[in-house]
Amino acid sequence: MKMPSLEGQLFPSTPGKFKIDRNHNMNRQFHRCFASTSTMFLWALFLIALTASYFSFQNFVDSGSLYFTASWGGIQWEKQVRNSAQIHRSGGMSVLVTGAAGFVGTHVSLALKKRGDGVVGLDNLNNYYDPSLKKARKSLLNSHGILVVEGDLNDAKLLAKLFDVVAFTHVMHLAAQAGVRYAMKNPNSYVHSNIAGLVTLLETCKSANPQPAIVWASSSSVYGLNEKVPFSEADPTDQPASLYAATKKAGEEITHTYNHIYGLSISGLRFFTVYGPWGRPDMAYFSFTRNILQGKPITIYRGKNRADLARDFTYIDDIVKGCLGSLDTSGKSTGSGGKKRGPAQYRIFNLGNTSPVKVPELVNILERHLKIKAKRNIVDMPGNGDVPFTHANISSAQREFRYKPTTDLQTGLKKFVRWYLSYYGYNKRNSVQ
Repeated sequence: MKMPSLEGQLFPSTPGKFKIDRNHNMNRQFHRCFASTSTMFLWALFLIALTASYFSFQNFVDSGSLYFTASWGGIQWEKQVRNSAQIHRSGGMSVLVTGAAGFVGTHVSLALKKRGDGVVGLDNLNNYYDPSLKKARKSLLNSHGILVVEGDLNDAKLLAKLFDVVAFTHVMHLAAQAGVRYAMKNPNSYVHSNIAGLVTLLETCKSANPQPAIVWASSSSVYGLNEKVPFSEADPTDQPASLYAATKKAGEEITHTYNHIYGLSISGLRFFTVYGPWGRPDMAYFSFTRNILQGKPITIYRGKNRADLARDFTYIDDIVKGCLGSLDTSGKSTGSGGKKRGPAQYRIFNLGNTSPVKVPELVNILERHLKIKAKRNIVDMPGNGDVPFTHANISSAQREFRYKPTTDLQTGLKKFVRWYLSYYGYNKRNSVQ
């Protein structure tokens, strides 16, 4: 059976000619127009709903991405953070340690945990040097109940989350792009970590309630081309010899600004050539040890007029004492929610050994401990940012928190060599990698 068409239902056929009703024709046009407008309106609603659904889904993915792809977030993660930050001594502190899987960060974290403070670490485990060494340090910290959150200092959401989970009383900021010569290869990494990362951290701290007290690692490199020795905190630092030094000097200016505007309590520590177990492979004493054991030549730089370079080598345990002393004597920040309520403490200290040693003598000591003669290649110092000598005046740190280094280079290198041979499993049949 043939179904009548829609037109047929509206306008039934009659035999012969017929006169179309004008009113009926106008109704037909009106209905067509109304149907067309309604269809367009429905399609518009559909497209709006589709667009809204898309953006809602995107927001869901963004807000939930930490559960799917990131290494942090979730109920279990928050529990781990709180457990790691738990204080186990009267009058203790909860400390966020940035760069916790680094050389100094590992030792400071262990010392804080040992005395009963709460510690949460943050580190991005980058590949500036062998990441496996950083992962080994992280495992060491984990074995002592210290959680190291893997993340970047510039991740403002992560920092905000950490402060949301734990009301840190202190921040020990040790994360940085280190090294003087590497700046000539990858300058942007220094700006990313040492300036942008520092600002991101300070922004989080100034908005925290309560605000934490901050201790952070500057560098003896800020003294640059100064010739007056020993270097004192009151000396000018306007002649940096490297980009690394310039970013650390910028960090001192930036921290002073946040102290002045937001009431953050801030102490800067100018480290002098730190060495010891679990150290950095890019440091001279570390690479000298590796090359001597492998039978490879080592390059020793000399300065103007064939003068030997000298460094104020400072053993890691002495640096740790200085870090803890600075934390213990830090005043409280005076701001709240980003608003300053009064002047806050601002300090800068040298942390050195006060006994500079010439680099050739460092090599002599390593030869005695390794019982192997080094193959020395002595060359003039290139213009790569190195300085001829460093020497710390530590009177301010002695006065403020009784800082007193006790480890000489002979003793410290002996401990380092013992660790190095153990860690790398060295024997005469297998060269150290």
